[in-house]
Amino acid sequence: MENTLELLKKLTSTVGVSGEEENMVKLLKEMLSKYGKISVDSMNNVFCTFGEGYHFLLDAHLDEIGMIVTDITDDGFIKVNRCGGIDRRMLLGYEVSVWGKEEVKGIISTLPPHLQTADDEKKVPEFKDISIDVGMCKSEIEKLVSLGDKVTFKRNFTPLLNNQLSASCLDDRAGVASIVLCLDRLKKLPCKVTVMFSTQEELGTRGAKIGAYSKGVDEFISVDVSFAFTPNCDKADCGEIGKGAMIGFSPILNKNISKELVNIAEKNNIPFQCEIMSGSTGTNADVLTLCESGIKGALISIPEKYMHQPCEVVDINDIESVSNLICAYISEKAGEPNA
Repeated sequence: MENTLELLKKLTSTVGVSGEEENMVKLLKEMLSKYGKISVDSMNNVFCTFGEGYHFLLDAHLDEIGMIVTDITDDGFIKVNRCGGIDRRMLLGYEVSVWGKEEVKGIISTLPPHLQTADDEKKVPEFKDISIDVGMCKSEIEKLVSLGDKVTFKRNFTPLLNNQLSASCLDDRAGVASIVLCLDRLKKLPCKVTVMFSTQEELGTRGAKIGAYSKGVDEFISVDVSFAFTPNCDKADCGEIGKGAMIGFSPILNKNISKELVNIAEKNNIPFQCEIMSGSTGTNADVLTLCESGIKGALISIPEKYMHQPCEVVDINDIESVSNLICAYISEKAGEPNA
């Protein structure tokens, strides 16, 4: 099994903003090539299929939030808009990379506190107020940057104490990692597995909407991140970081599979917690259940602090708990004579 920290560093250092995921597609094709048949569809979803028999689909999204260049001003600033659910509160003064003909590093312009009014201090900037300073004039910028180019936060990979990790796109590279960590074990089981690393989840689960069509899938497990408790959160809405895989219970998920995941976690001493949702899950699971005539499935999430921030935090043990739970569940299911 690949070292989890090294795997996460590789996954989070590769840029893949929604709609422009080619670098991630290339990396994942290389990672998956030793496991099975690789294919990439017109949405850039990456698939790896191996084995025969009862057919499991394992899904995690490979894209990340970012911004898109909308204008280059005459006074040499880059204007942007959101590409996915960017939190505007933390943008000012942050370091970014503009991915043009080459990486162009910049700072989001901000007014020094000495020059702010009382109203300025309370204001959350609109995207029309956001400008990126790359230290060049307009003509110099235009040699490297084009309208439509993507922008990301400065890459952050910071191991923390107690097996926690901060990085800028753990949503959902942590989910991707949990599935990659399964594959050596799953390859030995008497079943069929299709891995789908899907695109454009941050733009509305677009890749997963079409990804499972014509695959002949019997059931799916989708892996994403979910909210871990931090101050000012409602504990009822959150899991706890370091307490294991979050097994989803929702009207749109298959309750029998969710219950079986709990039973298997208990039987195998895999740390877990239950996540109760009153309706849709806000993940790829929502659209996978509606694919073709419907696919039964489950959602397992990794508790994450500071979602959609440049400093997302997860516990590596939680990622490994998700991986171990997927393996234990499929191993038991594949052993059932009528599975």
